[in-house]
Amino acid sequence: MAHLALALIGEGECVDEKGTRIPSSEALRRVQVKPLVLEAKEAVSLINGTQAMLGVGTLALLAAETLVDSADVLAGLCCDALKGTDAAFDERIHQARPHNGQMKTAANLRHMLEGSQIRESHRECGRVQDAYSLRCIPQVHGAVRDTLSHCREVFEIEANSAVDNPLVFIGDPKKAEGDVISGGNFHGEPVAFALDFLAIALSALAGISERRIERLVNPALSEGLPPFLAPGAGLNSGFMMPQVTAAALVSENKVLSHPASVDSITTSGNKEDYVSMGMTAAIKLKRIVENTRNVLAIEAMAVAQALDFLAPLKTSKRGQAAHAAIRSVCPTMEKDRVMYKDFAKLAELIASGKVAEALR
Repeated sequence: MAHLALALIGEGECVDEKGTRIPSSEALRRVQVKPLVLEAKEAVSLINGTQAMLGVGTLALLAAETLVDSADVLAGLCCDALKGTDAAFDERIHQARPHNGQMKTAANLRHMLEGSQIRESHRECGRVQDAYSLRCIPQVHGAVRDTLSHCREVFEIEANSAVDNPLVFIGDPKKAEGDVISGGNFHGEPVAFALDFLAIALSALAGISERRIERLVNPALSEGLPPFLAPGAGLNSGFMMPQVTAAALVSENKVLSHPASVDSITTSGNKEDYVSMGMTAAIKLKRIVENTRNVLAIEAMAVAQALDFLAPLKTSKRGQAAHAAIRSVCPTMEKDRVMYKDFAKLAELIASGKVAEALR
């Protein structure tokens, strides 16, 4: 933030359109902008870290809200592809434990499975219940949703708050009365806690997604799907290594989700003796968002492949819409191919909200 502030006042350096470092004064001259002349209290407003952690956190929150909707769609497809039951999503179960997020995800899953031919094909199979990664999707995704709601509340309060120091309180302007009071509204702890909580929640969202990927590719768990979703298994490796990639991303998230806010290091002559470390939380949260999106991209490609193997049986209309969105950027894998471009396109598709549109 200090580097950004330097550019505003014509100090420091900028990078031009050719990637060359130039003096900020020259950059401002080129775009015909006069350097900002700071007045009282404006400098600390430009460099206080609370705004930066809030800005990064808000962008991460908006991305996460799209991710959890997308995860509900993909989880519904996985439940269908793995011939899971929708009994665990019965509204009565979730009214008995009425967490808002849990009820929302359960409703989404009911919608995703409504009218599925695949579901009807095994309704009398006799299996009592599914693995947690299918049966407990509402409880896990729902807890993520509730975490996001909490973080949104914290961020909205923060975005509409005075975090300067000292604060000036004006009394009767006719009498020129008022008070200047030093306090601690600049402290980032409320935001830092929320950032860490969001990181933990997204790590769980990626974790349960990877477990569903494992069930899709593991012939001991996939309910008759080809090993590793590979056509001509043995000659083709299919989704063996994408599952490994998802597992690696999930493990990286586990390390990154260690809370930064439990740390502190004293600075400024022991005056700033307990700090939030919120910017550290914000920076590593960006990586967790990216990792989680990539895990969901792998799940999207895998579950689309699984549904292809179940043809001519069709998933629900909402499921077909999601499948079509995936196939719009990623064709069926007829034999082994380089897959990273598919995953990149699917990550972009998820980020755009087009996978989540199946719920609407």
